[in-house]
Amino acid sequence: MGKTIEITDANFEEILATEKPVLVDFWAEWCGPCKMIGPVVEELASEYDGKAVIAKVDVDSNPEVSAKFGIRSIPTLLFFKNKEIVDKQVGAVPKNVLSEKLNAQI
Repeated sequence: MGKTIEITDANFEEILATEKPVLVDFWAEWCGPCKMIGPVVEELASEYDGKAVIAKVDVDSNPEVSAKFGIRSIPTLLFFKNKEIVDKQVGAVPKNVLSEKLNAQI
């Protein structure tokens, strides 16, 4: 069963170095919408186990990564393929929206 991977400033590049699509959820503990979308991101990690990498970045603990991608509001979900941003979602959305964006990269 897949789990989300915690991304830090230190391991970010390593996580992106994969052939699989990567979904990165930028979130914070104090963010209400982040808490709404968190369980959805966890479900996606299970459903896409082996097909995609699902990861989370706590913006308060990892300002470097957040600044690098210009994260201004959270939750922001970035979709990467071959280390490039291929899609973006800002704000909490239904699970099917995220699934469709992920499926487009697989």
